[in-house]
Amino acid sequence: MEIEVTDANFQKEVIEKSQETPVLVDFWASWCGPCMMLGPTLEKITEEYQGKFILAKAATDDNHEAASKFGVMSIPSVKLFKNGKIVDEFVGAQPESTIKQWLDQKL
Repeated sequence: MEIEVTDANFQKEVIEKSQETPVLVDFWASWCGPCMMLGPTLEKITEEYQGKFILAKAATDDNHEAASKFGVMSIPSVKLFKNGKIVDEFVGAQPESTIKQWLDQKL
């Protein structure tokens, strides 16, 4: 499942939902080349993992508050939330196999 998140719904869609299902947040921007490469990879993995986590896309240009609150310094920045907290994160476009291995350790 993939959702768009904003500063306004971040608490509900990420923090609260992560109490039940891990939420993987992709902080991205349309002008960011690596973000455009990573997005389809994350979407493919989300489909393959069939409900093991929720993919939340947060456009940093429109959502400065969430990006700032969670320490996003460069993008793409991917953070995994469980029980309302960040349990791990990575920065930059990563190969699909690396992301899957990382997820398998965390989920």
